[in-house]
Amino acid sequence: MRILSYLRFPRVTRLAWKVWLRNKDVFMKTYKVNFIPPFLEPLLYLLALGFGLGFFIREVDGLPYAVFIAPSFIAISIMNTAFFNCTFGSYVRMYYQKTYDAIIATPLSIEDVIGGELLWGATRSLINASIMLPVVASLGLVQLPVALLVVPFAFLGGFIFSTIGMCFTAISPDIESLNYPTFLLVTPMMLFSGTFFPMSLLPETVQGFALATLPLVHVVSITRALTLNSLGWFQLYNLAWILAVSIIFFILSVNLMKKRLIV
Repeated sequence: MRILSYLRFPRVTRLAWKVWLRNKDVFMKTYKVNFIPPFLEPLLYLLALGFGLGFFIREVDGLPYAVFIAPSFIAISIMNTAFFNCTFGSYVRMYYQKTYDAIIATPLSIEDVIGGELLWGATRSLINASIMLPVVASLGLVQLPVALLVVPFAFLGGFIFSTIGMCFTAISPDIESLNYPTFLLVTPMMLFSGTFFPMSLLPETVQGFALATLPLVHVVSITRALTLNSLGWFQLYNLAWILAVSIIFFILSVNLMKKRLIV
């Protein structure tokens, strides 16, 4: 019965929007600082890896190396922004700032609070992608206008990492414990999800494992297809995988956080 309680679909209402607005207002107070990293990050990485290292690599899968890895940086930013917002950011708001306690004292429910947090994590990914895409486009590394679809897709990609991050926040005994999923999950995904080299270079068993378990593999695949205007049937599988796993982790994250906050 206890396991079934974690699988019940949470009752998130439209009041979750209030939590989203609260987080947006806090974000806008420091928007100048928040806009700098996603603007400089693609420039620095592309100069160092895309054009620097790319001078020696030349082509990957028939593409200039800078063109191959440019969408990877957008996908990695989608992952990092949402994941860290709903792990370290959410933990601080929950435990140190007592923000959740204050909000729950209003008519909003725990489900609304967590739902709003997840929506904001996904929105942060959308914001970062919106800033990074023009930078990458100015260097001639994406195919417009199809590449503009990366922006709305960033919300979906950010949502899945928000839910995964919130699950770890719910079960972590302290904030230092959040370093474990960072080093054991996020970092390996950043390196082995078709970001810096094609997935085809990995053994077939590893490729199958990655496709079945690593969200960033699917986010990178769709982001690269959108930026290169090379959408195919495989991206439908990527999209279906992201949607299905997002729903599962959404249910788990809200129910796990509800149990933690009640106890």
